[in-house]
Amino acid sequence: MRRVSIIFGVLALGLAIAGYVFFNGERKVPVRYRTVPIERGTVISLVTATGTINPITTVQVGSQVSGMIESLHADFNSKVKANQVVARIDPFPYQARRDQAIASLANAKAALEKARIDLAQRRRELDRAKSLIGQQFISQNEVDVALTASEGAVAQLKVTEAAVKQAEAMLQAAELDLKYTVIRSPVDGVVISRLVEVGQRIAASFTIPMLFLIAEDVTKMQVDTNVSEADIGGIVDGKAASFTVDAYPGEAFQGRVRQVRNAPINIQNVVTYDVVVEFENPEFRLKPGMTANVSIVVNKRENVLKVPNAALRFVPPKAVREERGEAGSKKTGAGSVSPQTVDRQWGVWRLDSTGELERIAVEMGISDRSYVEITAAEIQEGDQVVTGIESPRGERKGGELPPGFGGGQQRGGRRDRGM
Repeated sequence: MRRVSIIFGVLALGLAIAGYVFFNGERKVPVRYRTVPIERGTVISLVTATGTINPITTVQVGSQVSGMIESLHADFNSKVKANQVVARIDPFPYQARRDQAIASLANAKAALEKARIDLAQRRRELDRAKSLIGQQFISQNEVDVALTASEGAVAQLKVTEAAVKQAEAMLQAAELDLKYTVIRSPVDGVVISRLVEVGQRIAASFTIPMLFLIAEDVTKMQVDTNVSEADIGGIVDGKAASFTVDAYPGEAFQGRVRQVRNAPINIQNVVTYDVVVEFENPEFRLKPGMTANVSIVVNKRENVLKVPNAALRFVPPKAVREERGEAGSKKTGAGSVSPQTVDRQWGVWRLDSTGELERIAVEMGISDRSYVEITAAEIQEGDQVVTGIESPRGERKGGELPPGFGGGQQRGGRRDRGM
C-alpha cells in the first residue's frame, strides 16, 4: 500500500512539472523593427588617408671642400637669409694653396717675359744672318742655324704662354676653394636640422656632406599622403581637404589638393599614389614630420534624401522573404550582408500603415560612410525605413537572430565602413 502511494505521488509531481512547463514555458516575443526617418540634407563623399607634413621646399646645405668646422653661425630653428654665413671651415690650408698658386703664376709670367726677350734676340740674329749671306760673309749653314733658333724661340714663347694660363686657372681654383670655406645659406628660410659640430672634420672627396637642412618657407607647407588606387579616381587638383594631427586633438586644419602625382608606389602589391595637400601655416604650429589624418572631399550633394547605411543592408527574416517571394540574402563578407534580390537593385524596407514590411527599390548616390544618398519615386522625406530588429536582452539570444541583425552586438563582425 505504501509502494502504491509513492508511485501515485511521483506521477502527480511529474504531471505538475509538465503542466508548469506547458503553461509557463518560454513564450515567443513579437519581433519589433527598428526604424529611422528618411532625412533631407547634405552628403559629402570623402577619401581618407594618412600622410606626413613636410615643407614645400627644403634645401640641403653642404660643403664642396673638406676640412674642420671652425665656427657655426646657425642652429636648429634659426631664421636665415639668402647669402647669410651659417658656418666656416678652417681656411688656413686653402689660403696656403692660394698663396702657392699666386707664386706659381708669377713664376710663369716671368718665364713668359724671358721667352719674349729670347725670341726678340733670335729674330735679330736671323735678320743679321740674312744680310750677311747676301754679301757672302757667312755660309748658308749659319743662316739655317739662326732660322732654327728663331723658330725654337717662337715655340718656347707659346709654351710659357700656356704655362701662364695654367697657373691662372690653378689660382682661380685655389681662390674658389678658399671661398667655399665660408658656408652660406642659398635661400631665406628656417634651419630644420643641423648635422655638424664645431671641430668636426668633414670629407668631400666622393660626396658632398650635408651640414644643414633649411626649409624655404614654413608658413606654407604640405601633406604628402598615399591614396589607394581604388580611391584615386575622384581626386583632382583643387579639391578641398582637411586633416587632423595628434598634437592638436579635435582641431581640423584646412587645405587643398595641389598635385596628384602619377608615379605609382607599389608596396607588397598594394598600389598607392602620392597626393600633395598644401595648407597655410602662418604661426608654424604644424611641424615637419607630423602624422596627419587627411580627409579629401571627392563629391558633395546638397538637399538630397539620405538614409543610414544600415537601412540598405537590412534583410528581413526568412519567413517574411518567403511570404513575399523575395530571394535570399547573399553574404559578401564577414559581418556584412548585401541585399541582393531577384532584380538585383538596391532597396529599403518601409513599414506600411498595417505594420507590414514593404520593399522600395532605390538608386544609390554618394555615401559619407554614415549616410547614403537615395532616389526613388515612392519615397519622401519623413518615411520610416527599417534598419534592424529590436531584441530585448534576455529574451532572445544573439545567435538566434537572422543574419544582419543585432545592431552591431555580434562579436567578431566587421565594423561598418560605409557603402
